[in-house]
Amino acid sequence: MQVRRNLDLEDIRLSWLEWNISGGEGEKLGTASRERERLLLLHGLGDHALVWSSLGEYLGGKYHIVAPDLRGHGESSKPEQGYTFGETIADLEALMNHLGWQDAHILGHSWAAKLIAIWAQQQPQRFRSAILVDPIFIMKMPSIVKLSFPILYRTLETCKGMGPFPSYEAAKSEASKLGKYAGWSELQQTVFQGGIEEKPNGSWGSKFSVAARNGIFEEVTRVAGLTKPIHIRTLFIQPEKGVNRTELQLKPYKSYLTDLTVKGVPGNHWPFLVEPDIFNRSVAAFLAAQPG
Repeated sequence: MQVRRNLDLEDIRLSWLEWNISGGEGEKLGTASRERERLLLLHGLGDHALVWSSLGEYLGGKYHIVAPDLRGHGESSKPEQGYTFGETIADLEALMNHLGWQDAHILGHSWAAKLIAIWAQQQPQRFRSAILVDPIFIMKMPSIVKLSFPILYRTLETCKGMGPFPSYEAAKSEASKLGKYAGWSELQQTVFQGGIEEKPNGSWGSKFSVAARNGIFEEVTRVAGLTKPIHIRTLFIQPEKGVNRTELQLKPYKSYLTDLTVKGVPGNHWPFLVEPDIFNRSVAAFLAAQPG
């Protein structure tokens, strides 16, 4: 069973989902954390913690799992600024300290996979292993790329789902056409419902804020994700119809990640939503093979 919890930091409230916790706060910060393997799940741009519902249920019997809504997303605070990798990593460090976690297996999707690479270079002791799910923009981009942001905001699937929409039904109709919701399963409907809200003016739109979108796009293109070798056991999950399809795209990861396994899976950029069973088994197999 998943439980939602909140942590008030200096400048934001961080909200997260947690699996494999049967007792209260004292147990969560004590016995439960010590006895179970720890798994931190980080969603991608524009998503929220509920995207990990299937994986959380699948692994919740063995692992203590935490999935935060990153700042600017979901139920967490949405400041007008503060979307650098450093600030988001500081949030995660504070969360791990609050949980009493010295380290964890850490999984990140899309933009958050690049965040993991940066974090692992700064604080490798935090990682028992790393799982990168179809990362984006791993290297620093030329400044001219900023000129394409208005086009990306109109065409990228994550941004197309932001709205505004005149009604809930209009938002639902548009969402059902997107690749991340292909099949419109019960899981996908739950994720959609958890990420949409009615705005003060009566329109409907994503809980993902415009300030977060703009700040993260600026940061993800400005900062290189791989600058020195990372000696952490790492799984790269490569969806068949994802962003990373060629050897050229995989080359930076194979160059910098010294203990890398690449696992191909079916599905698109969101394999945990469109092919959750295979995705869950792939993650479980990798984690089971790690030293205790």
